[in-house]
Amino acid sequence: MNLSRLDLNLVVALRALLEERNVTRAGERVGLSQPAMSAALSRLRRHFGDELLARTGNAYELTPLGVALRDRSASACDLLERLFSSQADFDPAAETREFTLLASDYGAAVFGAALARALHDEAPGVRLTFQHPAPSVVENTATMLSTVDGLLMPHGVIDGFPAVDLYQDRWLCLLADDHPDVGQALTLDDLARLPWAVYQRPYDAPVARQLSMLGISPRVEVSVQTFQLLPHMVEGTRRIAMIQERLARRAVRSAAVRVLPCPFEAVPVSQAMWWHPVHTQDAAHIWLRRKAEEVGAELMATR
Repeated sequence: MNLSRLDLNLVVALRALLEERNVTRAGERVGLSQPAMSAALSRLRRHFGDELLARTGNAYELTPLGVALRDRSASACDLLERLFSSQADFDPAAETREFTLLASDYGAAVFGAALARALHDEAPGVRLTFQHPAPSVVENTATMLSTVDGLLMPHGVIDGFPAVDLYQDRWLCLLADDHPDVGQALTLDDLARLPWAVYQRPYDAPVARQLSMLGISPRVEVSVQTFQLLPHMVEGTRRIAMIQERLARRAVRSAAVRVLPCPFEAVPVSQAMWWHPVHTQDAAHIWLRRKAEEVGAELMATR
């Protein structure tokens, strides 16, 4: 595909048409007249060899290709906006900028909160937005990263994208402070026979993989979408869970729970911030990465 022969304005028109499914509304959205948007639709139909929008009664429905292009056109527009908003210089004390990071609740609570504190005085015009990554982030990493400024994710889940190392953490076992079956230490037999509360997104919590290597299949009673719910799911029960040490410190203050070392050599969490290559030379993003690295180093120093 020769990009020099394409009118990139058609990408904007394509997104509006596929999301609005109405020529007039799509034109109003991007500032084009109805005839101009109709002409854009005709050009897009010729390019793709597909109707994209098919009339059904008094409305338009997306063709299968139109459905496939809807999310892709949105990602393309976001990527183009980020590309053309890149800066040669960035003064954090004077400029405004919003950075969006994908992170689990663990990443946002431990690293995100520390980063937000670091930016509070140094960059009053900078806003941080944290979003939970979709389950498809592993399969569609490039698409996800093209629409945000970074992804907080441990090593070992994705690769092929630039990243800055942040900090390391270790896994601990979490249980009720009055657990009737466990004393001062856990055994592998305890892990096999006791019920579990688990975090249900496997790419963020490789607990199941580590246990399977030991021949242990956890008997899961509760699964949750946030790590910070785990203390409340084991409190007052016979359940156990695995949780990161930096989050465990907060857990023992918020629930009647205690932590014990894992009865096996658990692979530590090696947290990093990943980004799309389009951001690599952007001055604002370079500044963000430097701050992220500094905050990560401070976390390591205060462990």
